[in-house]
Amino acid sequence: MKKVTGIGGIFFKCKDPRAMREWYQKHLGLETNPYGATFEWYEGPDSTKKAQTQWTPFKENTKYFEPSTREFMINYRVENLEALVEELKKEGVTIVDKVETYDYGKFVHILDAEGNKVELWEPKD
Repeated sequence: MKKVTGIGGIFFKCKDPRAMREWYQKHLGLETNPYGATFEWYEGPDSTKKAQTQWTPFKENTKYFEPSTREFMINYRVENLEALVEELKKEGVTIVDKVETYDYGKFVHILDAEGNKVELWEPKD
C-alpha cells in the first residue's frame, strides 16, 4: 500500500503570524495570503495533475498542534486515507482524532514515535 505521496504542508508556531508572513513576502518573495503561502507543482509524470504544498505560520499559543508540544507540524499527502488509518491502528500508531472530510480533501492527525502531531491529508486535487 502506498502511504505518503508528498509534503502537503509545513506549519510552525511564531509570535506574530501576520508579521512573519510579511517578512517572508518582503525578503524571500513568498506570495502570501491570510493562511500563509501555497506552492503549486505537478504530481508525477502527468503534467496535468496539479498539486500544492501549504506553508503556514500559526500563533505561538495555538492549540492546533496539541497534544504535541512541538513548535511545528508537518502535513503529508497520502492516498486512501481511511485504509491507511486502519493499517496504522493495527500497527499501534496513536490516532488523535477521526477522519474529517472537507471540499478539499480528508484529514486525520496521528502521533509519531516521539509524540509529534502529524497531519495526514488525502487531497481532492
